[in-house]
Amino acid sequence: MKQYLRRTLHSPRWAFARPYFSPHLENAPPEKQWLRIVMNRETEKLVKGLNPESLSVMEVSGEGWAERFDFKSYLSTDYPDFDICGDPLLQQFDLIIAEQVFEHLLWPYRAGRNVYAMLEQGGYFLVSTPFMIKIHNHPVDCSRWSEVGMRHFLAECGFPLEKIQTWSWGNRDCVVGNLSRWATFKRRKHSLENDPTFPVMVWALAQK
Repeated sequence: MKQYLRRTLHSPRWAFARPYFSPHLENAPPEKQWLRIVMNRETEKLVKGLNPESLSVMEVSGEGWAERFDFKSYLSTDYPDFDICGDPLLQQFDLIIAEQVFEHLLWPYRAGRNVYAMLEQGGYFLVSTPFMIKIHNHPVDCSRWSEVGMRHFLAECGFPLEKIQTWSWGNRDCVVGNLSRWATFKRRKHSLENDPTFPVMVWALAQK
């Protein structure tokens, strides 16, 4: 039924109905997704606390962070031009960001060790991944980590355990509300209360 409605809404004849039904049928853009609201807010605070104007930054398979801060320098990389699971770049960075990337990697441990190699001593790795959400191939979907799993994954990539901080957010309603599509956050309808037993998003800040 939903597939039929999606096709119908793309017809010019039913253009007037799109604003009413699209939020219930289509994926919200990343900045408006219910499951990302808290993660976006908290990771932005983390980067702000690192004095971003002094940082050389690399973002893996994304470019959204370039719009949030005026970094000292910024490089966006993307597959297949750069494969984080292949050889690391010779360049080193103060901060490497991988937002919603590592769940899609066939070789995440290789990628994590490459990140470690590309960081300056004392540099930071900000990584976020989903946990309790549906499989979404892009082009594959391979891994999930809880906070404990993320901490020890990063430790196996070279980061000292005592220099790894992790966080998570989610609740039962958000898990259910995103089973069929990435729901648009509506303040009066959607709770941002955290239930540690239903983590939807997990993120970490690790220092070399």
